[in-house]
Amino acid sequence: MTQNSAHTGKLYVVGTPIGNLGDLSPRVGETFAAADVICCEDTRVTSKLLMHLGISKPLVRCDENVIASRAAGLVDRLLTGETLAFASDAGMPSVSDPGQALVEAAREADVPVEVIPGPSACVTALVSSGISCEHFFFEGFLGRKHGDRVRRLQRLAVVPGALIFYESPHRIVATLEAVAEVFPQREVAVCRELTKLHEE
Repeated sequence: MTQNSAHTGKLYVVGTPIGNLGDLSPRVGETFAAADVICCEDTRVTSKLLMHLGISKPLVRCDENVIASRAAGLVDRLLTGETLAFASDAGMPSVSDPGQALVEAAREADVPVEVIPGPSACVTALVSSGISCEHFFFEGFLGRKHGDRVRRLQRLAVVPGALIFYESPHRIVATLEAVAEVFPQREVAVCRELTKLHEE
């Protein structure tokens, strides 16, 4: 690690609403307003959020395709004293999200990282499901191929408590079939459009 200097900036990891702008915390607006630049998955999505807040800031696209190649340059900016904010399209950055690469790079350079908490789809889904929350394990996305999904689910069979997965709408049936194959007796909840008008 490098020695942190008085001129080092700070990386803010900013949680944003997963669908309902009413869940936007005042700290999010304050953090975006104070940032020199905002790194985000999709500049179009974050631009709309900033417009809602009445804030104009430079945006740097940092989706999964480019964040690894941009992280070092962004850390250099932090080391010169700039303040950067990172926001996902929705929810908490770094949770099944490319923001993790930037957080790791900042930590390795001994740059201060502060999290501005916000909504999280996985926790919202778990609480909404009615399934016991005493113990849970977040997996994120399963593999695209049936065999890969089944093998991973079999390895997760020993994990006590609820298992939480993310899945795209066009693969949900195939994933549920794999879950039924490996866990025929387990209770399953499917949640979508959380916090939105047509939440199910």
